[in-house]
Amino acid sequence: MISRYSRPEIKKIWSDENKYKRWLEIELLVCEIQTKLGIIPKGVLERIKGKISFDLKKISEIEKTTKHDIAAFLKNISENIGQDARFLHFGLTSSDIKDTALSLNLRDALTIIIRDLNELIEILKDKAIKFKYDLMVGRTHGMHAEPITFGVKMANWVFEMDRNRSRIINARDEISYGKISGAVGTYSNISPEVEKYVCKKLDLKPEPISSQIIHRDRYAFCLSTLALVGSSIEKMATEIRNLQRTEINEVQEPFSKSQVGSSAMPHKRNPIISERLCGLARILRGYAQVSMENISLWGERDISHSSTERLILPNSTILLDYMLFKFKYLMKNLIVFPGNMRKNLEVSKGLIFSENVLLELVKASLLRDRAHELVKKCSNRVMSEEISFKEVLLSSDEICAVLTNKQINECLDIKSYLKNVDLIVNKLKKIH
Repeated sequence: MISRYSRPEIKKIWSDENKYKRWLEIELLVCEIQTKLGIIPKGVLERIKGKISFDLKKISEIEKTTKHDIAAFLKNISENIGQDARFLHFGLTSSDIKDTALSLNLRDALTIIIRDLNELIEILKDKAIKFKYDLMVGRTHGMHAEPITFGVKMANWVFEMDRNRSRIINARDEISYGKISGAVGTYSNISPEVEKYVCKKLDLKPEPISSQIIHRDRYAFCLSTLALVGSSIEKMATEIRNLQRTEINEVQEPFSKSQVGSSAMPHKRNPIISERLCGLARILRGYAQVSMENISLWGERDISHSSTERLILPNSTILLDYMLFKFKYLMKNLIVFPGNMRKNLEVSKGLIFSENVLLELVKASLLRDRAHELVKKCSNRVMSEEISFKEVLLSSDEICAVLTNKQINECLDIKSYLKNVDLIVNKLKKIH
């Protein structure tokens, strides 16, 4: 992942230095239990620990010859150990080390993402409460529907992100498995006790039955979940982009004093963060697709998945962490224009109240089809003659034959859309 989208904490997880530290930790844990099992003579482990180290540059140089990363790593860490080095990697295959380390990296990365989601949910909750009574147009198909409040919109987003948080927690559990079972998963040259010991020390669960690798459906589940969270961010960012359009202007991304919107048009304040988030979500979905392709491997393993995972596993977590970081900033500093929301409510000249009138006519005795026909007829006049819905209703003999002026005015009362707002927003108390 390019540095532009890489935040230091999660980037460090996927560094070569951390990778080799993980590999070294796993190798030493295997030596520990093999010493307890009597496979490695007493005293060897202490001597190994006193001499073992790795050199990033040397490993890289060795790998140019070996064309095998684990072999290069083992050659480097064995250089200073001498004869005791023969007990390193005893009975293991490369994937015992690499896949177990990958699980640790993914677990740590998902923990950061869960923390990001916790913070985002709190920001969205604050917005939902702050703007719970601020009325705005609800839009379906991009057209004015009925009034909602900006707080209710934010409450919807809170619950969606809470669902995503649960999914990420499940994905972390799904990926928290280790594998120390040998070349094809049969423990032919390694005791199952080694796997139990190492996984317990690393707070991982042993893969119930493995091949040479941990099965890639786990990775696909994880990356599909990351892509799902990214898609939710895209949905919300798309709405911000729409609401920031000049003709609507109900919200605006934060725009710093020195920020430039356009090199040609000095007045521009473009929703660049939201647009960037929408683009990056596409990459996450692409990574998830690749992870699906990686499930099907030849026999007990081939390496067609390996090259892709060097990209898709770190990049997916790094990218989502960045997206959540930017979305938190956007939402915390979002500029909201309640006045413009109220102004836009009036653009359709009262047609947002059409369902209220329809239902009042039905309650007054009309069949639904007839009531719908009458309201539609009035709506058409509003759009063609550019007069208010109220004027049309009061001038309609057919409507006034059924409804009184008082009933019509009550149908056009905007406050009626606030009656259940507290009920809706108070559901946020369930989310912690």
